[in-house]
Amino acid sequence: MSLKIFDDDELLTEDEARAEVDLKCTRTLRRWRVLHDGPPHVRIGRKVYYRRGALQQWLLARERTGDA
Repeated sequence: MSLKIFDDDELLTEDEARAEVDLKCTRTLRRWRVLHDGPPHVRIGRKVYYRRGALQQWLLARERTGDA
């Protein structure tokens, strides 16, 4: 269940965001939120959403080249 907000940027549910970043379970996203290490998120009531654009930017920022 994706929601659309301003500028046509999709809000993804936790499960959709998990699939977008290719994680096996949503607990990893929750752990990253607690540690302030994960992608930016939006909380609406008790629900947590991730902007698709923010997920992509977060992944690009974590990209590394040349390390073993």
